[in-house]
Amino acid sequence: MRDQETFVSVEGEELDATTGELELSERQALRRVPGLSTELTDVTEVEYRQLRLERVVLVGVWTEGTVADAENSLTELAALAETAGSQVLEGLIQRRTRPDPATYIGRGKVEDLGAVVRSSGADTVICDGELSPSQLRNLEQRIKVKVIDRTALILDIFAQHAKSKEGKAQVELAQLEYLLPRLRGWGEALSRQAGGSGGGGGAGGGVGLRGPGETKLETDRRRIRHRIARLRREIKSMKTVRQTKRARRARNVVPAVAIAGYTNAGKSSLLNRLTGAGVLVENALFATLDPTTRRATTADGRQYTLSDTVGFVRHLPHQIVEAFRSTLEEVADADLLVHVVDGAHPDPEEQVRAVREVLVEAGAERLPELLVVNKVDAADEETLLRLKRLWPDAVFVSAHTGRGIDELRAVVESRLPTPAVEVRAVLPYDRGDLVARVHQYGEVLSTEHLPEGTVLHVRVDEGLAAELAPFDEDRTDRVVTAHR
Repeated sequence: MRDQETFVSVEGEELDATTGELELSERQALRRVPGLSTELTDVTEVEYRQLRLERVVLVGVWTEGTVADAENSLTELAALAETAGSQVLEGLIQRRTRPDPATYIGRGKVEDLGAVVRSSGADTVICDGELSPSQLRNLEQRIKVKVIDRTALILDIFAQHAKSKEGKAQVELAQLEYLLPRLRGWGEALSRQAGGSGGGGGAGGGVGLRGPGETKLETDRRRIRHRIARLRREIKSMKTVRQTKRARRARNVVPAVAIAGYTNAGKSSLLNRLTGAGVLVENALFATLDPTTRRATTADGRQYTLSDTVGFVRHLPHQIVEAFRSTLEEVADADLLVHVVDGAHPDPEEQVRAVREVLVEAGAERLPELLVVNKVDAADEETLLRLKRLWPDAVFVSAHTGRGIDELRAVVESRLPTPAVEVRAVLPYDRGDLVARVHQYGEVLSTEHLPEGTVLHVRVDEGLAAELAPFDEDRTDRVVTAHR
């Protein structure tokens, strides 16, 4: 067991990245992951009180993969902690075959973690995984500071960034579903019962202590269940509104493009570049929770929609995926998925894998996908060459500088579904409304103006083709060709 209870860091040490084996001397060492500290310098006491940042120590368990994979995961956890408003003091990794079922990091190293917490002055420990109620309780009791896991951290960030009524309801639902099974083990603040044999070693002690505590705990649970049921009804009604809007766009045959990808990959910046949407752009994780849909126009005048969606992350909590299912339907119902990847990230391939994993849960894995590698201005040439070999059909852009945006726009337009029916019609000049609709929802192949009206050679959907039928240039020899 001692081999499994070792913190592993990477600072001037050569490790076998293939097998993960460690030298005996390394097994005894407690070493830190460099470059994670965000401790403020030269901050006066008054300024610090105004900032009120939580001081956190990060802990991860490395069970598989390479050292670089483990460090990338903890670095991402540090970015999540900073986004939530925390101040990262230390980052620690432990090499184990699997997390300890009682304390996550192994009983023998909890005291070492406690010493790091005390020496650094941290008030919170964040674990890079989802902890069970018993793991949370055991760690808090032994370390004597607040302990949270990756899931709780992500839920907290979502709660800070939710702006719309639907977004707030979805986040609250996810938080309550996460909290419900953890009421017993959330630490001293919510430990209100001492029932059963825990009150004094026998039935008498349990009877004497069980009543009020058990009642309070069950009352909390009942209230949470009622609130969860109410939130689900509210989200369902909001889903109906969203479905109505999508159905209206479907009736008008407006192609839909969904922008999806890893959090902070630059999806909102890309939407702004393509449509001038003016969506909030921040260098922060999960800055966008509420989907934004904007209209765009192709070079030949057809309209389509672009939707910016919530970003994904590795090990995205199941509660989030379930709560945001109605939002993710914007992706599932799209005609084209623009998958944005951060080209400057240390591990873009892992980003793509994590996003596709969530897309499977959202039912969008069969959508036509256009891979877009963003932030090429910040990526090194060697990485870009490797990614071009790996993804030869991807489009490489920079939403910040505008590089590659015109090419991206052209590729998106070429991948949009084309209307199904080809028609030649002569529209009288008093039917300008019908001409405008043809330009808006159809593909105009040619236009000619004659004394009797406007001659249009177009591709349109079946509904619009039926409206154009009375104006066919030659009803006996009409060209109707399916392009499905």
